[in-house]
Amino acid sequence: MNGFVMALQFLTRLPTPTIVADEHAFAGSMRWFPAVGLVVGVLIAGAAFVGATWGDSWVAALAALVMWVCVTGALHLDGLGDFADAGGAAHKDRERVLAVLADPHVGSFGVVAIVLQLLAKLVLLHALVDTDTVWPVVLVPFAARIGPLVWTWWIAPLHAGLAARFRSAIGVPVLAEWGAALILASLVSPVLLVTPLLIAWWGWQVRRTIGGISGDGHGAGIELIETALLLSMAIWG
Repeated sequence: MNGFVMALQFLTRLPTPTIVADEHAFAGSMRWFPAVGLVVGVLIAGAAFVGATWGDSWVAALAALVMWVCVTGALHLDGLGDFADAGGAAHKDRERVLAVLADPHVGSFGVVAIVLQLLAKLVLLHALVDTDTVWPVVLVPFAARIGPLVWTWWIAPLHAGLAARFRSAIGVPVLAEWGAALILASLVSPVLLVTPLLIAWWGWQVRRTIGGISGDGHGAGIELIETALLLSMAIWG
């Protein structure tokens, strides 16, 4: 349970009890990432329900989006912005791409990517609320957070950062457990079966463009997979 609480502390801004842990225990908390995603999903769907009670489908969608950003602290949006800025430098050499990726400042490409991402989620959430199919959104953050487990196991870390610290904690048994959970979740929302393809696509993109996985790569991948799943649910609905 300590691992779950540590994962909750790392991925969200929710209040949690203080836990003292060593490097190994912290790395092991990564296996709880999808479970944290489920907590995030419940809060998002709950915010949509409250918003729909107080207003129309747009209010519900906005409430869900605000909850999504607040509970995660825009952690993954930051990674998306950094990757967008690095993508803007992709016409230059790899060293320039890595330098831009490491720059903590957000450039014009990053700002545009973040704005478009928020708009996309808002519109797609509205579409789901409008058709009374918003509850499967509970499973979207859960499915997207299986991605970092796969990328950590599959792709070498780009540098000695968080991605490298988590690598030792992920193996085939952990992936098999969450893969089985994803299959069970697909009984509720069959659209989730596209998740492995999305995870593989982003992993391939990261390996092709920068040659390794980093915290920014994880964050950007989570954001893109979440939006792709929302789009798939909207089309399915």
